[in-house]
Amino acid sequence: MDTDNDTLGWRRVNRTSLSAFICVHLWLITSVFISGSGQEPTFKAGVRTVAVWATVKDAIGNFVPDLPREAFEILDNGVAQPIALFAKDIQPITVVILLDRSGSMRQNFERVQAAAEQFVKEMLPADKARIGSFSNRVQLDPREFTSDHDELLTILQKELQEEGPTPLWNAVNVGITALLHQSGRRVVLVFTDGVDMPMNFSNNNITLKDAMKRAEEEDVMVYAIGLAGVNPGFGGFGRAAAGRPDPGLPKIAGQTGGGYFELTSTADLARTFARVADELHHQYALGFEPAKLDGKLHTLEVRVNASGLTARARRSYRATRER
Repeated sequence: MDTDNDTLGWRRVNRTSLSAFICVHLWLITSVFISGSGQEPTFKAGVRTVAVWATVKDAIGNFVPDLPREAFEILDNGVAQPIALFAKDIQPITVVILLDRSGSMRQNFERVQAAAEQFVKEMLPADKARIGSFSNRVQLDPREFTSDHDELLTILQKELQEEGPTPLWNAVNVGITALLHQSGRRVVLVFTDGVDMPMNFSNNNITLKDAMKRAEEEDVMVYAIGLAGVNPGFGGFGRAAAGRPDPGLPKIAGQTGGGYFELTSTADLARTFARVADELHHQYALGFEPAKLDGKLHTLEVRVNASGLTARARRSYRATRER
């Protein structure tokens, strides 16, 4: 079973940063315009624009990459909005990859590691990443985001910690923190086969509610891959009694506009990690200028005016003034 959603967000433009990125803050003052040359995207600053990332698929699940602006409709609290922002070229991502190293993963971690390597190999030159693991603690390397595939693969192969419990939401929170000063689409990709098990002797454990609220406020998209029923009866800290991943995973993915993929076989891991990378490289950038800055949570809906096509995008945003 998989459940997918895409994201939108706000961020303040850093005018000294590379033009290849959108800098999103809680209140985005950016309009995105991507050149049709197929080269690295360029962006122009605008005023009070809420960015919405949308994935469009046909009836059999294929990405639909070449729709015009006129094919889309954005509804804010049910009211159609003029589309002030539109782009369909491939745009860079900044991602934190977090892998479960709890006791229940002992027999499967080599396959998970190989699948994460596949995601790294799918990264484009402008994409950046850091890689982490979570068990007794949450570990994140390298110190800065990098586009160097060799450096990232070395971390996956040699530098991840040994097994322990499953502080799932603490790990997601660490990933969000790492992304705070990064521009463009910011993603946490988390893999686990268990449920959240807070770290021992810590007064700073994060709940699902905490993680969801922070991801929404900081405009971070969460993608989650859950492995179900692989080691029945094996147990381990954080292992779900019924062999199912944490039920909060699809909730946080849906809330933040990411996607959730639940697997029952390790044979599907590499394909699923690659699928996430592919999806992130097939998203439309849309946006609109909201009529009200009332500080409230607004519902969002993206529609595609074409038969047989569906759009997935984040379902809400908070109309807060720039902080």
